[in-house]
Amino acid sequence: MPGRKPSINDVARIAGVSYQTVSRVINSAPDVSPATRARIQQIIADVGYHRNRAAAALVTNRSTSIGIVTDGSPRFGPVGTLLSLESVIRERGYTATVVAVNEPYDESVQDAFDTLDELGVDGIIIIAPRLSMASAVVAASVRVPVEMIAAGASGTSNIVTYSENQELGARMATQHLIDLGHTDIAHIAGSMEWFDARVRKRGWESALRDAGLAPGLCVEGDWSPKWAYETGLRLIEEGRVPRAIFAVSDHTALGLIRAFAENGVRVPEDVSIVGFDDVEGSDYFLPPLTTVRQDFPALARATIDVLLSAVEGHAAHRAPSAPTLVVRNSAIRAR
Repeated sequence: MPGRKPSINDVARIAGVSYQTVSRVINSAPDVSPATRARIQQIIADVGYHRNRAAAALVTNRSTSIGIVTDGSPRFGPVGTLLSLESVIRERGYTATVVAVNEPYDESVQDAFDTLDELGVDGIIIIAPRLSMASAVVAASVRVPVEMIAAGASGTSNIVTYSENQELGARMATQHLIDLGHTDIAHIAGSMEWFDARVRKRGWESALRDAGLAPGLCVEGDWSPKWAYETGLRLIEEGRVPRAIFAVSDHTALGLIRAFAENGVRVPEDVSIVGFDDVEGSDYFLPPLTTVRQDFPALARATIDVLLSAVEGHAAHRAPSAPTLVVRNSAIRAR
């Protein structure tokens, strides 16, 4: 096939099968024998055939494209979710079109939906970390299936929701401190405008109550290491440093650890700390941070399954993906 790109007909001719059989393999249809499927897939790889998406869209009346709407947040959770979604969408044979929105969300979300609708996407996934953005999503109109990733948010008749079970992650972090014998467990929280902050606070509260302990100190802030550092300094100055802390994020834990280290408060000897996110490098904090790891690839795979089910016109019931507690050296048994 010198001088031109290989076509689906070329693959069919080399494999000794029909055009329709190759098409079924490309579209992951079930009615092809494993041996034939493997042979065709190998030929596709050998000749370098790539699907013509424009032609496929004309034939199937589907774009094989999924829209993603994000608020452009640089925070670990939204960024990790976006990157994993884009990767899984490509693995499933689709393309991703990403649109970032800004406040006021009432205008930008509807504009994003209109743009993606004009591009002919099959469905839209919204990464909505903030309550105000989610409200705009619910109020907007769109003609294709919509799925919103928002921890703890409820769906509507037109919007399905999915998320990781971050409340469970917060319970796991808090329970780890309880199992170490701590009873004075504070929460250095994020902004309650964020779904993640709300469910993590709820998990902290419920774990304490289930253990017969009253929720103690809770300070809400902006997630940043700078704010956490300043909060740590204030707690030292006021003589209110607790014996154990569940920090809403690893970056929050980082700010606290620095404030304590600069003022002779030892982690974990004087105060045990557990974070959330397992950001890159958290195992090189001093001390290495015990934290909760989010499985973004698993979240992305389940999210795509839910959306594609909606595109096909049927519901997919998937339990929220579960996080994992990663035990390191920043929390020890109460003394």
